[in-house]
Amino acid sequence: MTFGVSDVKIGIQGIRIRRAVGVAVTTGAMLSTGALYAAPAQAAPVQAAAAPSIVAKGGFVMNNANGRTLYTKGGDTRRSTGSTTKIMTAKVVLAQKNLNLNSTVTIQKAYSDYIVSRNASSARLIVGDKVTVRQLLYGLMLPSGCDAAYALADKFGTGKTRSARVKSFIGKMNADAKKLGLKNTHFDSFDGIGNGKNYSTPRDLTKMASSAMKNATFRGIVKTKKYTAKTKTKTGGTRTMAPWTNTNTLLGSYSGTIGVKTGSGSTSKYCLVFAATRNGKTVIGTVLASSSAAQREKDAKKLLGYGFGRI
Repeated sequence: MTFGVSDVKIGIQGIRIRRAVGVAVTTGAMLSTGALYAAPAQAAPVQAAAAPSIVAKGGFVMNNANGRTLYTKGGDTRRSTGSTTKIMTAKVVLAQKNLNLNSTVTIQKAYSDYIVSRNASSARLIVGDKVTVRQLLYGLMLPSGCDAAYALADKFGTGKTRSARVKSFIGKMNADAKKLGLKNTHFDSFDGIGNGKNYSTPRDLTKMASSAMKNATFRGIVKTKKYTAKTKTKTGGTRTMAPWTNTNTLLGSYSGTIGVKTGSGSTSKYCLVFAATRNGKTVIGTVLASSSAAQREKDAKKLLGYGFGRI
């Protein structure tokens, strides 16, 4: 059999076509195989927990170790602070040079008259009793005794008259706030029952509490649930006071709570400066102007949970 030139061309073209088809098929298989074994796409990153909604008008939370902000709501808005003011009262007392916690203060009628006239919270101190500074600090921070606050201001202020000593003590409170750089804080009372110029912010109060918590005596007091003081009566006997219960209910309801102070009032509403430690990490914060004692606790728990999730 003989082939013409045209037959040879056709044969060559057929070979070329078959090769082209083979290449196409092979390439398609490679692409298909590549699709089957391609690296899986990375999973979408886990969304961070949304910031909680709280009833309190102001809130702030930070990492106590480095001061990093974890949450803020009106963190720099000035508000009345109620008895959270007493954190600074205690701080000023504990900063006194050569402080003797066992030195005594004789309870004056003026302290009793003060709480009656202001309808203020009380440690129920008895006129004429001799009470140690340590006991007064417990009476200040647990039942939030304004009589204890008055006694401490009278003891550690300077001046010839009681009013001068109280004014001096409040001056020390403001000087300490300035030293801490708390630009939105001012005190005009030793207990939070102010005259319109007693204010702070959630951020400032948190920083103040963080500083106070560096003192071992302060830490020991604010984490105590109950304390019973034995005072000396004016006749030389011993009086066992009714136990003082800490108004900070987080101590019994939130694991790891280590402090620090409640506050309330017609202007301040319900406030709470709080701190808790878990797995060696401490979250500290503040809520101001919540709607009730129960709600401020709920607000604080939300912020603690959120804080520990971000610390």
